Amino acid sequence: MSAQTYLAYDYPLLGAFWTMLILFLWIMWFILLFRVIADIFHDDGLSGWGKTGWLVFCVVLPFLGVFVYVIARGRNMGRRETNRARAQQEEFNAYIRKTAAGGSGSVDELVRLSEIRDRGAITDDEFRRAKELVLSGHGPAERAGTRGSDR
Repeated sequence: MSAQTYLAYDYPLLGAFWTMLILFLWIMWFILLFRVIADIFHDDGLSGWGKTGWLVFCVVLPFLGVFVYVIARGRNMGRRETNRARAQQEEFNAYIRKTAAGGSGSVDELVRLSEIRDRGAITDDEFRRAKELVLSGHGPAERAGTRGSDR
């Protein structure tokens, strides 16, 4: 009972280094495994049976399956990921362009409606209804303007 044990002193520096290296390699292995599995699912060039075969190979014999996949199909993994990221960026840019164009269009329509009301071509009630249509996104301002000018 007189001898106290300090764990930090019993664990040599080289042992700590090897433990950290093994932990790092273990984490890298799982990252590679998940990237390979994600690439199998995202690859449009593989048929369903091809995807199933690669997936079974990577699950039943994980080290061999992943290494064979990286050797056989690894060259194009980066290209497929780049193409996927590029397509997502294009979709995002198209959405932003569409949203930005829709916002300024409604502002322009409200300005035109206000000018039409100021000229006296439509009444305040017609302006209010047309403004509600523009803000809800259901109707252009031209219809409200032509309706009021027909009177």
